[in-house]
Amino acid sequence: AADAAITALDLVERLEAQLTVYRDTSAIVAINRRAFREPVAVEPRLFDLLARAVELSQATGGAFDITSGPLSKIWGFYRRQGSMPAAAEVAAALALVGSDKLTLNHAKRTIRFQQPGMELNLGAIGKGHALDRAAEVLTTAGIRDFCVHGGNSSVLARGFRISDFRFQISEEQSESSFSQSEIQNLKSEIDAGWSIALRHPLKPEVRLAEFRLVDQALGTSGSGTQFFHYRGKRYGHILDPRTGWPADKVLSATVIAPTAEQADALSTALYVMGLEAAREFLAARPEIAALLVTSGAKAGMTELHPINLADDAWRAL
Repeated sequence: AADAAITALDLVERLEAQLTVYRDTSAIVAINRRAFREPVAVEPRLFDLLARAVELSQATGGAFDITSGPLSKIWGFYRRQGSMPAAAEVAAALALVGSDKLTLNHAKRTIRFQQPGMELNLGAIGKGHALDRAAEVLTTAGIRDFCVHGGNSSVLARGFRISDFRFQISEEQSESSFSQSEIQNLKSEIDAGWSIALRHPLKPEVRLAEFRLVDQALGTSGSGTQFFHYRGKRYGHILDPRTGWPADKVLSATVIAPTAEQADALSTALYVMGLEAAREFLAARPEIAALLVTSGAKAGMTELHPINLADDAWRAL
């Protein structure tokens, strides 16, 4: 298991080198430099990721979009130095945003920008993709029970946290020595899955809720750590690709989905959408659950809004 974990972490490093916009040698930076002038050939797994990102943009009505890099730059969040841009700057950057301005050739696996100045930024999906790829490595190595995370906002869990289960099998025995009913009985005595806590969006030292992940991934989006104040108003780093302005309808959005890639991207999308649009979006997607946090009736208070979340899958703290 340790060897498999090291191999998975090595893959994460290679994916960082491929997907980041903060290294001049990355594949994404190369695409950003060349894709308006000519179609750029893309490595197969990266091309598939870009294609899925475009599909997610279409499904969310543009609430999630990998072309929103120009907006992050004019708002200062690209370098974590938020500042208020001029209205003309927002309009100019917004004109460069939109996955409908990308041309993907699936037969040749190439990408091209339809206008100059466009940029890809996978900040809202790349981490989840890396977790899914790491999970592939562990699963291929025969590891069934594990939890991997990319910081507090992205978690992927498989199997059981069953250290309490395996100790019941002595060195002389193997799991195959037990009947399936015996194994199920043992597992039923242990909390299934993995317990993951959600931080309060306004009070990072406080746990707001706890989830139980069973072969699922979790992604959380919020502006609790990246924001600035201007003329008495707070502006967070999650931008609405449709308007060019920071989203402010909810305090945080947590998504539980089959893959970390989905959880990562959709948590951003639902944060941008807001509560009612999120409910409508998830009504036809029962396999995806969410918990949205909004401001409460009094200052400093919050309200929790579970969507498609089973009662035994979470609890407020």
